[in-house]
Amino acid sequence: MLVLLHGCRQGADDFATATRMNEAAEAAGVVVLYPEQSVSANPLRCWNWYAVQDPGIPTGDAALIAAMTVALANAHHIDPHRIYVAGMSAGGAMSAVLARDYPQLFAAFGVHSGLPAGLAHDLGSAIRLMHKGPIAPISDDEFGRQDGLRRATARIVFHGDDDEMVHPSNGVAIHAAAGGSMDAMQLTKTPASQGQHGYTRHVETRTGGVTQHELWMVHGAGHTWSGGTNTPLRSAADGPDASSEMLRFFLQHRRRAEHAEGALR
Repeated sequence: MLVLLHGCRQGADDFATATRMNEAAEAAGVVVLYPEQSVSANPLRCWNWYAVQDPGIPTGDAALIAAMTVALANAHHIDPHRIYVAGMSAGGAMSAVLARDYPQLFAAFGVHSGLPAGLAHDLGSAIRLMHKGPIAPISDDEFGRQDGLRRATARIVFHGDDDEMVHPSNGVAIHAAAGGSMDAMQLTKTPASQGQHGYTRHVETRTGGVTQHELWMVHGAGHTWSGGTNTPLRSAADGPDASSEMLRFFLQHRRRAEHAEGALR
């Protein structure tokens, strides 16, 4: 199952249409959960990703999404080893928070045009991070607390290098925090073609050919979901298909048995 989180000024139906994730998920045999932020919790429907999250308090955004995930997974007999989370912009930032705070629940996470967890703690620092990116490398203490967002957590990141709303260095920081040298990772470049953005893909591959960390920098793309529909809903068709690539990436990964046991209780 994939938990997919919309961005600001979006709703669940809008986001499903913009990403074309339903079509990709049906082909892959994946159930998709689309939580929707309420205007009472945030007037712009943004997930409150920069708020101090406490997994022990059941009323925060992250806790509510995790509880919803568990309820749906139990109701539909979802494999507890194969639950993933991803999102766009504020939803991408929230997916990183969920992966950090609920490592027993999610096997991997994805961030499209989003921000790292733990580097903003109020609206002012969130806006600064959005516009300027991280001002220093992300430390273990900042990036996760307790078990937190471990460096081993599988992640896939998409970001347009012409994004003027969320600085592209945020996507690079999420990927780089996985550990290892960017120079040591496999790098492929696909040039632009007629009507299509080119992109650079950084990949770290495990034994057996499983990709553990991926960063897709889409050249010339702004703050849009790559490979989505050409609509005003922050998506564009002229790029690699982020929905299909995320599902391909996620389905390589299973949560370890010792973490999955009890995850859906």
